[in-house]
Amino acid sequence: MKLVILAALAAFVSTAAIAPPARAQIEVDVNRGDIKPLPIAIPAFGGERGGDIAQVISANLDRSGLFAPISPAAFIERNLNVNVQPRFADWKAINAQALVNGQVSVVDGRLQVDFRLWDPFAEQQLLGLQFTSTPENWRRVAHKISDAVYERLTGEKGYFDTRIVFVSEGGDRLNRVKRLGIMDQDGANPSYLTDGSYIVMTPRFSSSSQEITYMSLRPEGSAIYLFNLETGRRETLGNFPGMVYAPRFSPDGGRVAFSVERAGNSDIYVMDLRNRTTTRLTSGPSIETSPSFSPDGTRIVFNSDRGGSPQLYVMNADGSGVRRISYGSGRYTTPVWSPTGDHIAFTKQTGGEFHIGVMRADGSEERILTSSYLDEGPTWAPNGRVLMFSRETPGAAPRLWTVDITGRIQRPAPYPGAASDPAWSPLLN
Repeated sequence: MKLVILAALAAFVSTAAIAPPARAQIEVDVNRGDIKPLPIAIPAFGGERGGDIAQVISANLDRSGLFAPISPAAFIERNLNVNVQPRFADWKAINAQALVNGQVSVVDGRLQVDFRLWDPFAEQQLLGLQFTSTPENWRRVAHKISDAVYERLTGEKGYFDTRIVFVSEGGDRLNRVKRLGIMDQDGANPSYLTDGSYIVMTPRFSSSSQEITYMSLRPEGSAIYLFNLETGRRETLGNFPGMVYAPRFSPDGGRVAFSVERAGNSDIYVMDLRNRTTTRLTSGPSIETSPSFSPDGTRIVFNSDRGGSPQLYVMNADGSGVRRISYGSGRYTTPVWSPTGDHIAFTKQTGGEFHIGVMRADGSEERILTSSYLDEGPTWAPNGRVLMFSRETPGAAPRLWTVDITGRIQRPAPYPGAASDPAWSPLLN
């Protein structure tokens, strides 16, 4: 029942802008590696839950690394009215480059949130929107507002109204319990989709629906499951001789690519979910795994040791035209194509450390973003700006971390427990 409720929370209605946005004087250049976070003021909204909503917006923007929320203790003007122009001089005095204020009300049992985004120095309104939803859905309203502010000030889509599916880990190293978990991107509302009686690995979201695929490992063997978050229905992908693992959806959600291991040799297959036909894409005495589709569905990146060590290769979606794209030193694994199509993220092992890196889709411009004892398993936010991955330090359990595409902004993700194998959802509807 909880899964049905979670899915129902997607029923949002947003209205058009209350006032036409003025041209922004503020500009956040997200492509600069030395960017200084933009000071932004986010006072508590008026009405019930107004303070909570403002706190969620502030935390979202702060975690992005592009914004520096100003402490409320510094505010001069108090008790703003969303329908009244703020006293710009008071906000300029504390160097607020942007100001967000709002009002929460309940109309006929529905939550209504009006908010404004202001440029105090230009003395202009940049954005005004109204969102309505159910009262218990206030956090999603806050994420929607965060996305709207982020997009207006950076020119890029936001990524806050999303969820993360991951492997929650408990117990000691010899008796590790792995459950399938899901939470909001800010760590709120965690719940668990499996009971820990068997091992789960590599959960992945469909980009076209609220459906996930994952691998389960039981004493009797492995299987790939499809799990519908709206209905709670769970089904296996099919029975395959050997070990099946590393599933991932195609962009349209109609296919799943995965690996099958038999007698020490792994190859990549793809299944059409409409008719359950399976096609083998690779063959040979090597290990091919971790397939990931390009956003247009025409190509697949994967890793293979056919050249002697794990490297990254790209092939057409029918298995033709295989070509190697990684040529640096070290071992390359877990590639994943960015939602924007211009980058591929990967895990790299070299120099006694593990790294999260990115390269262009043709293999050029490789950049290492992180380095630690064990960083692995990157997943992209839907705007292609931020990556989440798992990090393990000696003697400690794995934790979730995020890094932006410049590598400058690295932060622990707001989930307090041990976790690995994160996968980011698309923006919710």
